[in-house]
Parts: sequence; C-alpha cells; structure tokens
Amino acid sequence: MGQSHRAFRFDRALVRRARRWATAAGALVLTGGLLAAAPQASAAGLTQVTGFGTNPGNLSMYTYAPDALPAGAPLVVALHGCTQSADDYYAHSGWPKFADAYGFALVLPQTSSANNANSCFNWFEPGDSGRGQGEALSIKQMVDRAVALYGGDTRRVYVTGLSAGGAMTANLLAAYPDVFAGGAIGSGLPARCASSVSAAYTCMYSPPDKSPAQWGDLVRSAAPGGTDSWPRVAIWQGTADTTVQPANATELRDQWTNVWGTGQTPSRTESLGGGTTLSVYDDASGRSAVEVYTVSGMGHGLAVDPGSGAEQCGSASTYYLDTICSSHHIAGFWGLDGDEDTGSLPAPTGLTVTGATDTTVSLSWQAVAGAASYAVYRGGTRVGRTASASYTDTGLATGTTYSYTAAAVDTAGAAGSASPAVSATTTGFPPTCHTADNYAHTAAGRAYESGGYTYAKGSGQAMGLWNTFISHTLKQTAPGHYVIDDAGCPGR
Repeated sequence: MGQSHRAFRFDRALVRRARRWATAAGALVLTGGLLAAAPQASAAGLTQVTGFGTNPGNLSMYTYAPDALPAGAPLVVALHGCTQSADDYYAHSGWPKFADAYGFALVLPQTSSANNANSCFNWFEPGDSGRGQGEALSIKQMVDRAVALYGGDTRRVYVTGLSAGGAMTANLLAAYPDVFAGGAIGSGLPARCASSVSAAYTCMYSPPDKSPAQWGDLVRSAAPGGTDSWPRVAIWQGTADTTVQPANATELRDQWTNVWGTGQTPSRTESLGGGTTLSVYDDASGRSAVEVYTVSGMGHGLAVDPGSGAEQCGSASTYYLDTICSSHHIAGFWGLDGDEDTGSLPAPTGLTVTGATDTTVSLSWQAVAGAASYAVYRGGTRVGRTASASYTDTGLATGTTYSYTAAAVDTAGAAGSASPAVSATTTGFPPTCHTADNYAHTAAGRAYESGGYTYAKGSGQAMGLWNTFISHTLKQTAPGHYVIDDAGCPGR
C-alpha cells in the first residue's frame, strides 16, 4: 500500500501488483529502480530485542542506546517505510547522531514481507493501527520493554516515521496519546484516513477534503475515552511529492490543530534552510503544539542534510533527500536538545488514595503553589489532567493493584517533578486471562461444547467450532464466569 521511503514510490506495475498483496507475500519488489528483498538483520549499532510482549503484529524490535545513558532519558520510536528495514532508517535518518548528542534511546520497529509483501507497516488496516491491536500494540509493547531496559522517562516518549511509517505514526498518536508526548509525520497521511488498500490509494493521491472537525473527530474516536491531553505534532512534506500528495500535509494540519483547538491560522511562520518554511500553531498558553515544515521542491522522502555541522545529519540515498536535517528540527521541537519544557514546580506532597471501587481509584494531594493543573500517572503513563488537587481514575480492572504518581503543571503546560508513588487496589474479583484453542479451553473447564460448537462458561459467548484450530483469549471475571477478550485482556 502507499507507504514509506523506498517503496512508497511505486511504479504503475507495482501499484497493480500491490493490490494483490494477499497472494504476493514473500515476493521481491521493484521499487524506484531498486530490486529489494525483505529486510535483513540489522548491522552493527543496533541490538535486536526479543521477548518484548505477545507481539500480535509480528514485528521485530531493534534498539540503540548511547553509552552511559542516564536513567530517566527520553525514548524515540522511529518507523521505516516500505521495503526498508530498521537498519536502513538507522543508517540514513540522522537519529543516532542526536541520540548520542542529547542522550536518548532509539527503538526501531521492523516489519517484513510476512506482514506485507512490500514490507510496509499496515497503517491502512484497522486491525493493525488501532489501540490494543496488531502492529500498533506490538509497538506499544516495544515502548514498555525499552522503558524497562533503559530506565526511560515515560513522560518523554516520542514517535516518528516516513511515508508508511509516517502514516502509522499518525495512527499511533491518535490511538496512544497517553503514551506518546509528541510525534513527527514525514510525507505521511492523516490519522485514520484509510481502512482498506483501495482507500489508502485515494488518501495518497487525492486525500478526502474533510473539515478540521471531521478530521479531529477521527483522532478523538481512536483515543481512550476522556483523553484531554494530546501529543505535540510536527508535519513534514515536500512540495514536489507525487507519491503522497502535499494536500495530505494540509489535512494533517487541519486534523491536529483541531484536536488542539488552535485554529488553522499559524501563530507565526519562519524561513529555514533548504527551501523550508515553518508554520507554527501555538496552544492557548503560547506553546508550540503543531508545526508544519514545507520543503520547496522536495519529492517523496525524508529530509536530511549530510555533514558534520551541529544542524546537519544523515546521508543521502533513495528517499533520503539532501535538503535540511529534519531530525535536528524534530529533536528541537520535542525539547530533546536540552531546551525541554520539563517544568520547575516541586512534586506534590501527601498523595493519598481516598477510595476505590471495582473499576475506580480516587486520589488527592496537597496543592502546589503556582500550579495551573496537575498530571496524574498510572504505572508511569499519564492518564489524566485535573485543575484540582484530586482525581478519580476510571475504567479499571477489578481486583487489580495500580501504582500512581502526580505532578504539578505550570502555566506553560510543563509538568514538574513527580510525587512519590502510592498503590491502590480495586475491589472485586481479580480477572485472569487464558489464551488457548477451543478444545483446550473446554478441557480446562473454561468453556463447554454443545453440538460441535464451543461456548464460554458463564457468559455463554459463542467461540466457534470445538477444535484445536480456533483460539481465543478468555477473561475470568468471576468464579466460573468467562468472557471473550481477544484484544484487551490484561496480562496477555
């Protein structure tokens, strides 16, 4: 499908073949004049990490961490494009230079022809791009693993990608605004623009002209209910891109400015090097929320600027175009260069659990002078923001223990130090999860057979034929009561 660098650039014959991906898995791809096979193992500099989760999207995880990386460092997830690999993006994008200079870790997910004949991330497949599903969930599990490996700061996790990787970046920002503090979409498409291969081509070449509110609603409907804090988003687009039409950058701008409530008139514009114009859209506090980088005359690819200068990066190659170092500007936008808005307010004191039900936990703490609001974190991930010194977390699993911290947020929107953690346990029966085939579920007493079909014990939900070829995850919600929960069962 229309995806990133080396293979987002299809010739017409490839476009026709791409429509038959279901039967073309494993085939070689002729892209932009290059005969490419499935991505190979990464070269020196990257480390492959296995066992990072259930990995429902069948992705590979590669990481890079500078020597002596301090605890609490940021994390950047970088997504390659079609026919590309993690090592290709690592070698050309310029991100390793700034990981070394500024002190953050990199995660480079990698897909393959087993998932998509062109080794594209499946940004147009709802089952791969939605929260808690497929490739998107695999990437979330990589984030969790990398944070644990490197002791990273969960408040400073960012994601970027090119073309198909950029399109997947937009979907990840919509599905996981509680995970990613910011994103950068290179030659990509609006979140949830397509839900099929044919719709993906429409988005690439003639994106729907939706209103900002319609685009914004697509993001809001993908995010967890009650989300009120959004990632900061940078959008990069070449004016001569014939693979992903520049109109996509306009629709992306409309989408994310609507989410932020800034309007579509830039707060200011600036001329940068490499024929690049920067348009900035500030939030209500005057902090840059959305930035659009328009590179005059640039085709389809990632903007790089080879050289040893402080603002230079990367190496030119197919779909790595010598114009301006996008990674430098993205790192600066996110504050990774040391000018990050981490806030100076002290940590709240007296964080206390004031109550718990089977699905909620209520918290309170002492007010902090100068705080405009407070951010609340569950297990290190921000779950809400409140103007008062109290908060109720909802939608929790019964009989489950959670860890909470809180931080004061200043008038510029920067969160200060986090409070010491407190633990809270919801009431009720602790849910347990079991993944097995229908025959095994029945043998274990979690399901029963009737007329050759399988049904979940207690709920009676239909599970399909009674055999070893159909598998489900069952969640036990009460003694002897099971429900099907293939997508979101805790502890899978």
